[in-house]
Amino acid sequence: MITCRFENGHGAALRHVVTDNIVLRGGEVLLVRRSRHLLEGGKWALVGGFVERDETLPQAAAREIVEETGYQVTDLTLLRVIDRPDRPGEDRQNISFVHFCAAGEKVGAADDESEEQRWFSLDDLPPALEIAFDHFESLEIFIAYRRKPFSLPLYGSRRR
Repeated sequence: MITCRFENGHGAALRHVVTDNIVLRGGEVLLVRRSRHLLEGGKWALVGGFVERDETLPQAAAREIVEETGYQVTDLTLLRVIDRPDRPGEDRQNISFVHFCAAGEKVGAADDESEEQRWFSLDDLPPALEIAFDHFESLEIFIAYRRKPFSLPLYGSRRR
């Protein structure tokens, strides 16, 4: 939570904004194994992170993907918005904007937020318990969208 003081002197605890990204190459998704020192360390995760001041969501998504994987991306599309205060494995009540995109050129190396990067077939993902936060649910929703497209973005958990 972010503690903030407003002009009227009142304080508030505000939530963080993050972007989680399904990076695709053909029928594969790029997952990162989170470093042990991070929340949900050792688990596979979508690529993402916090939106910084003066950044748009697409800028934040592209920056985080390059920082964490070295890949540039194209065709960024908003899949869903997750605003649940009780997100699993979460300690900051992050509000997440989940995108999917195509991997482009590899222009750099991964930072220290991940121990490993691996391309997984969308038909052969790690078990849900080995995937951080609610990222497995986002992958399931994307796979359902890929099979039979529906209106995007989704707001909340499951497609209604």
